[in-house]
Amino acid sequence: MNNINWRGIDLNLLVAFSALMETRSVTKAAAKLSIGQSAMSHNLSRLRALLDDPLFERRGHQMIATEKAVELIPVVEHILQLITSEILQPDEFSAKEYQGTFRIGLTDYAELLFAPALFDAIREAAPHSQLSFCNVDRNNYQQATESQKIDLIIGSMTNLPHEFDSQYLYTEDHVCLFDAKATGLASPIDLARYIQTPQALVSPDGKLLTNVDNQLQQQGFQRQIAVGSSSFLTIRHLLSGRNLLCVVSTLMARLDVFHDNLSQCRPPVDIPDFDINMLWLRRNTNHPRLQWLRQCVADAVTLRVEELRQTS
Repeated sequence: MNNINWRGIDLNLLVAFSALMETRSVTKAAAKLSIGQSAMSHNLSRLRALLDDPLFERRGHQMIATEKAVELIPVVEHILQLITSEILQPDEFSAKEYQGTFRIGLTDYAELLFAPALFDAIREAAPHSQLSFCNVDRNNYQQATESQKIDLIIGSMTNLPHEFDSQYLYTEDHVCLFDAKATGLASPIDLARYIQTPQALVSPDGKLLTNVDNQLQQQGFQRQIAVGSSSFLTIRHLLSGRNLLCVVSTLMARLDVFHDNLSQCRPPVDIPDFDINMLWLRRNTNHPRLQWLRQCVADAVTLRVEELRQTS
């Protein structure tokens, strides 16, 4: 590889070689490629020097291909076809025939809400594919995208670096989730009962202090954080049968996989909504496979959100 004179290699030489093999004539090959006969003769000279072989020998009015030229023609045609179909004019993506792997980065929140729906939608459309869910968060998604070759990510990431592009999916809000019998609470909950009730906190970074606490402190109040966990599943199990309250996203509260009969209501404090986006590497925006995947994922997420919002 190091001994090859790459500067002397010109893709046009392969095109010229293919035309010469087809026509067996410098004049006809030149006409086929709409170039002058002298230019075609120059291309043949360059090919002979590059490949160290005469390639074509004149016998009367014919140009006879050498053994090396005959050996090279299927390779050259394959290269030209590959460049045409895969680089210059990539084929449309066929989900039904695809046998590769889709890699989707999901936050804990997104995985709990959407993994089953994404699996069903993608496998129905691309039955021979594999699906890999990769756990990501706000701190590691950039590194994970490159190292794990993630196709796209679903999460609440904001202020994206330049190399990422994004598509808005929906906006999420919050509710208080609690066991009415264990806490003695009933909807609606006023601020006094809210700050008096021990609270569980979903904390991805392990901190037991959020902007809600800062807001309450400015008003002269302080809530009681009793426990925190990075796992919503852990917090949800803790709420059942215990005097605990937790503020969670509305869609998480409406998941039907727990059957724990927890109650929910609007929080008595102002908690900002947050957007859920789909993001991917900007350099891959126009790839047919990833264009198809983004549309499939967006449709599946939209449908799942609608289903959850209709759940009472």
